[in-house]
Amino acid sequence: MRLKPLAAALLSATMVTQLAACGTVFYPERRGQMTGEIDPAVAVLNGIGLLLYVVPGVIAFAVDFATGAIYLPDRRFSLAPEALHPAVDAKGEVDPQALKAILWQELQLDLPVEQAQRVSQPQPAQLATLGIVPRA
Repeated sequence: MRLKPLAAALLSATMVTQLAACGTVFYPERRGQMTGEIDPAVAVLNGIGLLLYVVPGVIAFAVDFATGAIYLPDRRFSLAPEALHPAVDAKGEVDPQALKAILWQELQLDLPVEQAQRVSQPQPAQLATLGIVPRA
């Protein structure tokens, strides 16, 4: 009799993880990518879900493709937030020339950052990654 609740809990946990999609669970930072190379590990895990449970496997693939979590990150344009420290002053303002120099040095990109505009207020977590204390 104890085996039934254990089996039900195990089946429920398996179904929930499959419905959540492997790439979205394992790599939430990848969400929002539109294209790229498909991550073989995520594709295999979703494929296993497809073999074991058809509907959750299809949903896992659909969620991963829709969110972009199935794609490998594009290494050509990756830059650690710590590398941007010299471009940000104590007030949290960005020096466009310093930013342009960092982008050129690290990524060999010549972007027109002089015309860049702030789209939204930075979140405290974003400021914390740059080592900036948000103003109250």
